[in-house]
Amino acid sequence: MSSPRIAIIIYSMYGHIAKLAESVKEGVIAAGGSAKIYQIPETLPDEILAKMHAPPKPDYPVISVDQLAEFDGFLFGIPTRYGNFPAQWKVSLVAGARRRHVVAGDLITPRQAFWDATGQLWATGALAGKFAAVFVSTGTPGGGQEATIMNSLSTLVHHGIVYVPLGYSRTFTQLSTLTEIHGGASLLFFLPSFFLYRGLI
Repeated sequence: MSSPRIAIIIYSMYGHIAKLAESVKEGVIAAGGSAKIYQIPETLPDEILAKMHAPPKPDYPVISVDQLAEFDGFLFGIPTRYGNFPAQWKVSLVAGARRRHVVAGDLITPRQAFWDATGQLWATGALAGKFAAVFVSTGTPGGGQEATIMNSLSTLVHHGIVYVPLGYSRTFTQLSTLTEIHGGASLLFFLPSFFLYRGLI
């Protein structure tokens, strides 16, 4: 039996997801799979990316949606945008070839987002039964990691892709540590306790 072929598919504007993808690839190979990192097409023009101070893209091949059916599974690397996919993944600005949008004072011609280009694969069930997991990066602790993953499930389910969560079986210690404060919910508990201790409330 051959090792499963895994496509690690990412979008990485500032390099954080790309760095995670390299570690993810090492893990897939260590577990006996074969993995290759791909990136999805950029939808923003170079002049807008320059205004955002985005560095050059990593040197990964750009995947076409036509290649997806070749793989046994996927690991999607998604930077969080307000607890969801960024536009390059999911929000197609193309309602017609002639439609144009103003971004940061400039007129741009939008391009089709990755998932929005998979309609034919969905119609034929080409991705049904394949497996996928998601890894994310946010700008802050508790900045929408779980929300981004949950919001990605709708897309996976529509394609019949089986979501594989990280789970606790091998990561319980890392996921359940209470050695540091993490996320906003922790502060909701910590701050009232702090103020009570100080006699401020």
